Amino acid sequence: MEIFSTLIDNFLQSLPKVFAAVLIVIASYYLGKILGKFLYGVLTRHRADVGVTQLLSGTIKWVFIFLGIITALQLFFDVTAFLAGLGIIGFTIGFALQNIMQNFVSGVILLVQRPFRVGHKVGIAGYEGVVLKIGLRTTEMKTNDGRIMFVPNADVLSQAIINHTRAQVRRVELPLHVAYDSDIEKVRNLILDQIKTIHGYVDEPESQVLFHTFGDSSIDLNVLFWIDTSLTSTGVAQDVAIEKIHTSFRKAKIEIPYPIQVQMTRTKKNK
Repeated sequence: MEIFSTLIDNFLQSLPKVFAAVLIVIASYYLGKILGKFLYGVLTRHRADVGVTQLLSGTIKWVFIFLGIITALQLFFDVTAFLAGLGIIGFTIGFALQNIMQNFVSGVILLVQRPFRVGHKVGIAGYEGVVLKIGLRTTEMKTNDGRIMFVPNADVLSQAIINHTRAQVRRVELPLHVAYDSDIEKVRNLILDQIKTIHGYVDEPESQVLFHTFGDSSIDLNVLFWIDTSLTSTGVAQDVAIEKIHTSFRKAKIEIPYPIQVQMTRTKKNK
């Protein structure tokens, strides 16, 4: 009977702590839920990846629940040793999953900084293509030759990124050669007239025809002009430019020379 009475007394004495612990856990749960929804809304408005958005918002909620549980347990006993044990376990797991965590953190940074979005034409790790997905560990892209490539987010973040979509107006550079007896001014005007007819051509910045070298068999020049890549790709623009310039040169009888080699042989005279 005395033992039963002692148990009742201990229960009544600990009841306020139990009540406080329950309130702490409930408050932590709802606070984490509210903050998780807030973060979800912010990331959704910024068009972040759906998977990453759900993960981050869910992580916020469970972090607050965990903190609430730890705080509630602190009312009953010292949780320092318990947390120390969790820290050692966490360090071991973190070391084993170092590369995965590095890619995950890099993915979060990519979503925050947003150097590119899904659908952008980019250059990453020496490859050119379209971004298909920004995932938790990798960025998925389709290269210009049709391959699907998965680039670790840590590699994406550590290298230079070229975003072709954000820079829609791009320069096309075309090297040419003309014969020494060509009329330089006529060549320049003819080229400028032809490239202006290319679909996607833009007037600003100004196009240029720059003669730069006296070659072995020709005068060498570079044609520089700008196009809107939302209308025409640089590759197509270069192809059309070559076709138009070649046709106009033939009509104007402007020669595009090629190196000529003369081979000489020596013969011995019979005595």
